[in-house]
Amino acid sequence: MAQIKITQIKSRINAPKDQKRTLDALGIRKMNHSVVKEDCASILGMVKKVHHLVKVEKL
Repeated sequence: MAQIKITQIKSRINAPKDQKRTLDALGIRKMNHSVVKEDCASILGMVKKVHHLVKVEKL
C-alpha cells in the first residue's frame, strides 16, 4: 500500500479534546513531529478531522 507522511504544523493548545486525542492516536506528540502511516481509510479519516493542524505528503 501507499504511505503518507503526516507532520504537525500548528499548535494543539486551543484544539478541542477530541482533536488532541486524534493527534495522539496518530502518534504525533509535538510541533514539527512527523509519522509515516499507511494510506488507508481509517488513517485518512483521522487526518481529515485534524487537517487544519497537519501537513500530509504522499511518499
